[in-house]
Amino acid sequence: MSRTYCIPGVFFLFSAFFLLFIVSISLPRFQAMDITRVHSSGQIAGNGYQAFTQLRFGIWGYCVDLSSGRTCFNTGHGYSVTVVNSQNAEITIGPSWTRGLAVLPVAACVAFIALLLSVSQHITVTLVASLVSFLAALLTLIAFAINIALYAYVKQELGTLNISETTVTGPGFWLTFVSLLLLILAGCTVCFGRRRDRMAGATNNSYQLNGLKGGGFLSRFRRN
Repeated sequence: MSRTYCIPGVFFLFSAFFLLFIVSISLPRFQAMDITRVHSSGQIAGNGYQAFTQLRFGIWGYCVDLSSGRTCFNTGHGYSVTVVNSQNAEITIGPSWTRGLAVLPVAACVAFIALLLSVSQHITVTLVASLVSFLAALLTLIAFAINIALYAYVKQELGTLNISETTVTGPGFWLTFVSLLLLILAGCTVCFGRRRDRMAGATNNSYQLNGLKGGGFLSRFRRN
């Protein structure tokens, strides 16, 4: 594969894998890498019915900021969170909205496989690397759609409690989007590099065939 295309393709794949890996660690181990974040003025309480000022949704659990500090819950994927306001009205973010976040680690694994394949100089392997890159991009697209659905649902449900709150997207949300763009670029770059190699090989073969058929300039002066 042409070095001009190989190096950018490997760089895009490595960057995408690195970002997806960081996002996949998520809460509660990496507290800054949440998908959706809720800021409140302390008028709402969570599962423990303690008022909190911030609620963070991650892949493997969630975190709440209480008056005594931040508390994180390692629940595993597919958890639920119940929020109650001062009038005892409550909403629940069920596991059906958080279970799909586990697609992100799967996308990270597929991106890593594509990265390993992209290092090869064999044309067939680079074609497989391109296809695997697009597969990782598809999984990341699905994960990003799940992120959007979770954010929209949390914002909608909290809006029904009539409280002072702000629901925003977390860093993990945007890093997933950046990873999606990088995987698409990587797949296209590797694919174009393979196509250029095939065209270059076909051109060299045609030159060799023409040289054999024509016999060169000196062949005109040979005796019959």
